[in-house]
Amino acid sequence: MPANRVVVELLYVASGVLAAFAIGWAAAWAYPVGRANIWLVTYVSAAVVVLLGIRPVLRAIRGETK
Repeated sequence: MPANRVVVELLYVASGVLAAFAIGWAAAWAYPVGRANIWLVTYVSAAVVVLLGIRPVLRAIRGETK
């Protein structure tokens, strides 16, 4: 079922973004002096996770397999 694969891929992307923000929050809490830079890197990391997740989501929508 392609719908299940799409949901799984979207959950992978969401969990990656959540992990990036959790790590960013912990780093900003641990090192307040670098908070601005840490959050910048966190936002960029979350964007990269989303960008890297686009192709698998599109493949799941199309129903393609490897």
